[in-house]
Amino acid sequence: MKEEPKAKAAKEEKEVKPTKAAAAKTTKVVKEEPKAKVAKEEKEVKAEEPKVEAAQEIKEAEPEVIEEPKYEEPMTPRRSVVFIGSECYPFVKTGGLGDVMYALPKALVKQNCDVKVILPRYKCIPWEYQEKMIYRGSFQMDLCSDGRSFYVGIMEYVWDGVVYDFIDNEEFFSAGNPYTNLIDDIPKYCYFAKAALAALNYMDWIPDIIHCHDWQAALVPVYLRTLFEDSKVSSAKTILTIHNLRFQGIYNIPTIKYWSGLPDYVFNKDALKVGYRDANMLKGGLTYANIITTVSHTYAGEIQTPYYGEKLDAHLRYHSGKLRGILNGIDYDIWNTATDSRLYTNYDITNVLDKKRENKQKLQEELGLVQDDHKFVIGLISRLTDQKGLDLVNYILPQIMDEHTQVVVLGTGDSVYEDSFRYYENAYKGNVCSNIMYDETRSHKIYAGADALLVPSLFEPCGLTQLIAMHYGTVPIVRETGGLKDTVEPYNVYYNSGNGFTFDRYDAGLLLDAINRAKTLYFTDRWRWDEMVQRNMDKNLSWDNSAKQYKDLYLELTW
Repeated sequence: MKEEPKAKAAKEEKEVKPTKAAAAKTTKVVKEEPKAKVAKEEKEVKAEEPKVEAAQEIKEAEPEVIEEPKYEEPMTPRRSVVFIGSECYPFVKTGGLGDVMYALPKALVKQNCDVKVILPRYKCIPWEYQEKMIYRGSFQMDLCSDGRSFYVGIMEYVWDGVVYDFIDNEEFFSAGNPYTNLIDDIPKYCYFAKAALAALNYMDWIPDIIHCHDWQAALVPVYLRTLFEDSKVSSAKTILTIHNLRFQGIYNIPTIKYWSGLPDYVFNKDALKVGYRDANMLKGGLTYANIITTVSHTYAGEIQTPYYGEKLDAHLRYHSGKLRGILNGIDYDIWNTATDSRLYTNYDITNVLDKKRENKQKLQEELGLVQDDHKFVIGLISRLTDQKGLDLVNYILPQIMDEHTQVVVLGTGDSVYEDSFRYYENAYKGNVCSNIMYDETRSHKIYAGADALLVPSLFEPCGLTQLIAMHYGTVPIVRETGGLKDTVEPYNVYYNSGNGFTFDRYDAGLLLDAINRAKTLYFTDRWRWDEMVQRNMDKNLSWDNSAKQYKDLYLELTW
């Protein structure tokens, strides 16, 4: 009796096969037969087919559904990470730190990390974000050495898989800008560092890693190993990332001791103390953090030398065993030539040579420059400060201006540089345009419309402008320092390789030589230049590789 169903099924299968062939034949002559008849025959065929074959057809179709996943789920163990910093795009941004605080957490979510970002709730955060924040709770926190306490509110905002918690206190964060002056900023960021740890305990969200950024969050590792050593959050490991060593949070010891409430023993020469009477918040964080990172491998080496070390070189050499350099990336959701709505004309690697020409012509028209496709357009998008090498630019600008060259400047900063670029605009009307402002839309248009981008920095921890330029098909001309050296390979005329033009020593003559080499290649060997443009656009400059390195670092710390 048990064999009977099998035999019956086999018999049915034999009967079905001719029917299926007939159905196929019917499908071929669909145009000649009435629709009703075809539908009826197809219905009968479906009814006669056994369930086994139907299941087989479904199984065959399955690969089409899962054919192109958005990204592969990493197999590395999950880790919870909290980022603590003073700014984050799009809520508040004054420099590269804001870009990193936005893009890196988002990239880490794809690396199987549970990510939270803690920020101050500044009054300048746009209302479109503030109105969507959710109240998570509040408490009173002892802060000062005399027991003075302050209100700590927690407001939450969730976006792109990342949880943003804002520390709310009108007394500290009611100013229009995130940074005002050191007298006000020292108490503000002492409060913020302690409130961030207290908020984690209050929410009972205990991370594996606490990732702090710059001097504004540098007291977090110090608090964690002193006043919070008996709390739940003390199990976390700490990483402190240096984005710019020049800014350290230095003030006299009595003031920082009062506002931080830290014990006396941390104010010694191996931790916070510098000189005879000052305390350095960044130095304290470097001492107590488990790992120190900075934003490029070359900069990690440079800051251990007196020239770049900003008086912390000896301290960093002492802690060199826990110092790492990991390059930043750029967010392809924002910086994408194919989808960037701010560009005159979108393009990709397949049509960059033609479309960049269109973007250049439209840029020249908008900025009032002479409209000439054969002009070599040099862009300069920067804070106008001495760090950015602008004294070199001022010195050689008259020598690079000829009938074949145009210069476009965008940025604000020191009045001496603002005024000098205004002068050059008047002196070379139609060929120099100085935009003494910061306009996000115009920056995108310059990246797309310029032929080359100038980044002759005195020092540059990482630099994002050269990365964006390369991704937009604009060739960088840079000084070999920090992240500029790590990301821009100098052009080699013999092998036709490289990503841009570089010079090593901080010298105006060497900058002029690099610009002239770029112009020579552009005008005399245009096919080589065009190959470099396409090579740069093909280079992966996203956060993917950096996020993997940070994830490996988190695993190294917590395994």
